[in-house]
Amino acid sequence: MDKIKVVHYINQFFAGIGGEEKADIKPFIAEELPPISSQLAKALGEDFEVVRTVVCGDSYFGENMESAQKEVLEMIKEANPDFVVTGPAFNAGRYGVAAGTMAKAVKDELNIPVLTGMYPENPGADMYKKDVYIVETKNSAAGMRDAMKKIGKLGPKVAKGEEIGAPKEEGYIERGVRVNFFSDKIGSQRAVEMLIKKINGEEFETEYPMPAFDRVEPGKAIKDLSKARIALVTSGGTVPKGNPDHIESSSATKYGSYDFSGINDLTDENSETAHGGYDPVYANEDGDRVLPIDVMRELEKDGVIGSLHETWYSTVGNGTAVANADAFGTEIGEKLLADNVDAVVLTSTWGTCTRCGATMVKAIERTGLPVVHICTVTPISLTVGANRIVPAIAIPHPLGNPALTKEEEYSLRKKIVMKALNALTTEVEDQTVFED
Repeated sequence: MDKIKVVHYINQFFAGIGGEEKADIKPFIAEELPPISSQLAKALGEDFEVVRTVVCGDSYFGENMESAQKEVLEMIKEANPDFVVTGPAFNAGRYGVAAGTMAKAVKDELNIPVLTGMYPENPGADMYKKDVYIVETKNSAAGMRDAMKKIGKLGPKVAKGEEIGAPKEEGYIERGVRVNFFSDKIGSQRAVEMLIKKINGEEFETEYPMPAFDRVEPGKAIKDLSKARIALVTSGGTVPKGNPDHIESSSATKYGSYDFSGINDLTDENSETAHGGYDPVYANEDGDRVLPIDVMRELEKDGVIGSLHETWYSTVGNGTAVANADAFGTEIGEKLLADNVDAVVLTSTWGTCTRCGATMVKAIERTGLPVVHICTVTPISLTVGANRIVPAIAIPHPLGNPALTKEEEYSLRKKIVMKALNALTTEVEDQTVFED
């Protein structure tokens, strides 16, 4: 019997060609199977053969989603596979979005069985769990062995079109699909048993978990921008030089508040980024590429805005837990209200940073303040639930472009900021992306 042909999609890191310095690499076909693809072949078993590994840089995919998807899909199609695996992406946000995007494209456009894997808090999981099977992994590559074990268990069933059991049994993330099942106990008996466990403080599992709908009503638009007090917040890790609060480069447990009275511009002498996960060179050269203080100062001086709140708030969104991001946003929102702030501009960089930022957006907006989210990976912001969204330039420099002259870059940044301010003056009822 012929073996089941498998194509594996991975990012530059797992292809072994580099980290962030190679994150902008275009899609290509690996000349030899990388070690992770060999692990996949072993996990799937003797009935399977990995015939091709397709690689794409995380940043390239995130910044060119439509074209990258087409390129990768064509490379997959050329191999004529019977089954496709993307990832696993663990908690890497950009990689998770890419892996999920390609999994859905393979399923919808090629009609080929597909499987991916990632951590439940990966933004790609929320985006695609209803579309494809996603094996639940740990939050880092340290859980590779466990991830491959789960892929090896579920993968053959998906590939062969066999019946798939419940998420807990098969090891995939819940998809929100309800199915009928037969029990040897009648409903009333099971209900009483659950009630007794609850009364006794024992653990029990409901048979009918309710879906969580986490959406926040958009804050009211600013009526007069020239009288408004605007605050800057970022999940992009922009901090004063030396990172005085020692905010972690990943999985942040804290945020910082910083007084920038008298500061009109962020430079490599007065600021840096604490953010890990992407190339920090551009953010360290010019902090305004992440937090646009220079433009906001000009707009304050020219009377476009009433005033710029003299405190900026910053954390690192790289792998930061959703619960922490929500707590940060709630605290920051309460402080901004107490300081008579009228609206907030919040900036983010890469995948999990965008998830963190959008979570903070919602938490701040629950206070009633309108918030606009400037980010590069807008689908993540939409999935998480931000209401006003403005697309940024690129992951390492969302509000800048180092390839331009200083004057051109400033003009580009001002254009994005003005778009964000316009969003704050626009009433919205639903999530809105403010494009050109």
